Amino acid sequence: MEKLNFVKNGAVRLPPGFRFHPTDEELVVQYLKRKVFAFPLPASIIPEVDVCKSDPWDLPGDLEQERYFFSTREAKYPNGNRSNRATGSGYWKATGIDKQIVTSKGNQAVGMKKTLVFYRGKPPHGTRTDWIMHEYRLASTETAACNALLKKNSIQGSVAVPMENWVLCRIFLKKRSTKNEEENMQFGNDNRLSKLRTTKPVFYDFMTKHRTTDLNLAPSSSSGSSGITEVSCNESDDHEESSSCNSFPYFRRKP
Repeated sequence: MEKLNFVKNGAVRLPPGFRFHPTDEELVVQYLKRKVFAFPLPASIIPEVDVCKSDPWDLPGDLEQERYFFSTREAKYPNGNRSNRATGSGYWKATGIDKQIVTSKGNQAVGMKKTLVFYRGKPPHGTRTDWIMHEYRLASTETAACNALLKKNSIQGSVAVPMENWVLCRIFLKKRSTKNEEENMQFGNDNRLSKLRTTKPVFYDFMTKHRTTDLNLAPSSSSGSSGITEVSCNESDDHEESSSCNSFPYFRRKP
């Protein structure tokens, strides 16, 4: 079967209606691991780009979408393990702790995910931006197996990139508008609820001596801060028997 190739000029070109939304496990097992062990990939959809040679907005692909790249890590110091993540206009800085990637079946650790944020300027006085990168690497158990395979290949005369240098990067621009809209909706709902809670009930005094057909009477004045109107109970000669305020009012029919 012919191998599918969706990479043109360093950018991904998918047919209309197709989207590339792999899970963390799929990125590590189906793409990064196969890349490291030189196995055939499911599809040529992830280009090889040195992400630290360019600023995130200059990398190939659509800036509005998530972009995926195979990249190699360059050591910051000759005898150190720290990676050099400086670009032309800034640098990538790690944030939080690395997340372990495990398989859905068997719960086996296969990789690690590091989250980085892009800063403009020089460290440590750079300005934080909304560019985010997820850097995937194989787990230590996979590293040992691959190193043994690379050692065997080197004895046979083949040349390969050291396994520790290969990583898979997902780069995207964090959107803040959605969060702001959710906060505005939440605050709007809270304001509406607070208005409903503070709205006081309106009581009409039907015990007044002069009756009227207009029920849109002005509410009686309330005493205290409880918001409950106190209705005075005045005895009248028109009543055949006395009644308390808590009893149902009894009116005498006019002759």
